[in-house]
This record gives sequence, C-alpha cells and structure tokens, in this order.
Amino acid sequence: MTHRPYVMWPHPALRTPAAAVPEITDEIRAIWEEMILAMDTMPGVGLAAPQLGIGLALAVVDASDTRGQAVRMANPTILHSSIEPREHEEGSPNLPGVWAKISRPRAVTVRFLNDKGQWDRKDFVGLWATSVQHQIDHLAGKMFFDHLTRMKRDMLIKKARKLSGR
Repeated sequence: MTHRPYVMWPHPALRTPAAAVPEITDEIRAIWEEMILAMDTMPGVGLAAPQLGIGLALAVVDASDTRGQAVRMANPTILHSSIEPREHEEGSPNLPGVWAKISRPRAVTVRFLNDKGQWDRKDFVGLWATSVQHQIDHLAGKMFFDHLTRMKRDMLIKKARKLSGR
C-alpha cells in the first residue's frame, strides 16, 4: 500500500480549514489507514488529512515507543489545556528540512469522533499532547511556524525554500 504525496507549502490545502466529518464510513476508515501509513513512513508522531491534500477534519496520532497505537480522530476539539507549557522541536513533511521550538500546553483533553463513529474524549500528555495540538492546528489551516514571531517565521520559510531549491 502507498499513500498520496504530501502537499508542499504554500499549497492552499494547508491554509484552508478542514470540513467536518458527518459520519464515520469505510471510506473515512480507509483514509485513516492511509494517513497512518504516511505518518509511519515519515516517520512522525501525527498527521492531519490536509497534509495529504484531503480537506476533511481527520487526524491520527501515535507517539508510542512501539508504534501501532494510533488514535484516529474526526472533528477533534480541545476541551481543556493545562497551564504548564512544554517545548518541543516541531517540523512538517509539508515544509521539509526545517524545525522550530514551539511551546504548547503540556496536557490537553480532546473530544473527537472515534473509529466506531462514537464521540470520545481522551487526555493526552507530553509528546502525545504536542502532536494532537499540532494536528488540530493543521485542521484549522495553521502551520507550526504560525506560533513563531514574524521574523523567525520568515527566516524559517526562507531556509526551507533554499533547501528545496525554490
């Protein structure tokens, strides 16, 4: 099995808020499986559907050491965020070769439609929480570098363009 290619920054899919998923179907489950393959191939700890050019509010996260623990989410929303921050170097296959230290809440509680089509809520901590927040940003049309100052963001994008030869 293969996955569709990542869309590259500044593709419009990366700035367009994803459409809500009305119900979990076999087609949605197949997209999640494709996303997990793309995430594991990267290798990464999360992926949002818009990163593959799919305009649906779907995300997968697997920050486990062993892999195979992916949480499949449709329409995820953050219900609660911890006050305590956590910094982590974040990057994206949509803007390869560059990373930036981003500060996000250390823990979040997220509500989402699960793979059975039921509303679920789950607490995420540490790298899991960072990844979930990163994916929810993608679903809102935001990139990790949107958390940086304008100067740092511009420098990061310029470096990425130079690396890609664009």
